[in-house]
Amino acid sequence: MWGWWRKNDMAETERRLVVGLGNPGPKYAGNRHNAGFMVVDALAGTERWKAHKAHAEAVETRLDGVPVVLAKPRTYMNLSGGPVSALAAFYKIPLDRVIVVHDEMDIDFGALKLKKGGGSGGHNGLKSVTASLGGPGYVRVRFGVGRPPGRMDPAAYVLRDFSSTERAELDLNVERAADAVRVLLADGLERAQNIYHTAV
Repeated sequence: MWGWWRKNDMAETERRLVVGLGNPGPKYAGNRHNAGFMVVDALAGTERWKAHKAHAEAVETRLDGVPVVLAKPRTYMNLSGGPVSALAAFYKIPLDRVIVVHDEMDIDFGALKLKKGGGSGGHNGLKSVTASLGGPGYVRVRFGVGRPPGRMDPAAYVLRDFSSTERAELDLNVERAADAVRVLLADGLERAQNIYHTAV
């Protein structure tokens, strides 16, 4: 299914859209819910983010030879779908070439999972993206943030910054997720899963 998705035989026009999910503004920058933003920032490196009319920040670049659009919606998380679908339409990128990077409470902190399709698992950003794109057939890069302690409200948990213990490993985990996206782009989903899936 993914054999055609290789950089060596890919037409220039076959861009990929890689979207990190999060909430805009400095207030939310260090939140667990902003893990997706952190990963696409790492992918962008020194590239300059530019405002796009799709209510997003975007970077057009190449990663390991693969043409991509990196994006961060400028709406709040539960409205992420509008910018994602607008970007996909603007760049004429079909559903199966869209990659969404997001925080995932059902995975331990430091773990990483990649999959195509599936439900939202209660993640409001994914609900919005799936509704706006007309289906769940995009690829998800799921960045583990772990479950909230005790009886803490999950909504409050993801809107808190990573703990000091987590921050000690956060940069490494973000870079690992960025590397997983690079392998996904260059060599396909199965290869990226084989390398980066973590047992949980």
